[in-house]
Amino acid sequence: MKDVLDLLRDSGAMLEGHFLLSSGRHSDKYFQCAKLLQYPDKAAMALAGVAEKLKKDIQAGKLEINAVVGPAMGGIVVAYELGRQLGLPAFFTERDDTGKMALRRGFEIEPGQKILITEDVVTTGKSSGECAVVLEEHGAKIAALACLVDRRGAGIDIHWPFYPACKVDALNWEAGDCELCKKGIPAIKPGSRKT
Repeated sequence: MKDVLDLLRDSGAMLEGHFLLSSGRHSDKYFQCAKLLQYPDKAAMALAGVAEKLKKDIQAGKLEINAVVGPAMGGIVVAYELGRQLGLPAFFTERDDTGKMALRRGFEIEPGQKILITEDVVTTGKSSGECAVVLEEHGAKIAALACLVDRRGAGIDIHWPFYPACKVDALNWEAGDCELCKKGIPAIKPGSRKT
């Protein structure tokens, strides 16, 4: 089986340059995971290790999951693929007309339902946190977080059991501290979030 980083590189999903991330931070790397996830066989390979770890912890009684939910956009395909591999329903949250994360399209949460949140990339955990708030407002319990790429820097903690497919060290800065801005290198914003 191919290494997840090789799959990211081979599919053109790992970009290098100067990027404005959805979190508002700047970075020298950007992960356009949709370039990898567009291939169902590659998505299955990239997430197989995560699914196996989750299954192992479920079987050991360390974890209970009733459904998989990904925040739009990046978490949708990851949620679907992990739901498929785990044999669980998978759906998503998305932003409403005001930009607030919401549960829409008739998706429902049963009180006490244990949810695995999924992301393509975790940098600050902002989207996952917004997704969690919505799900908890509907009575869910967050069981864990899974992602394709963990690119968190120092000091960014995840408050649930965490299952990344790979960990990548990528420089990132607050906008005012960006070393690439100081060098006059223009930033591009390839992500889907408007703010």
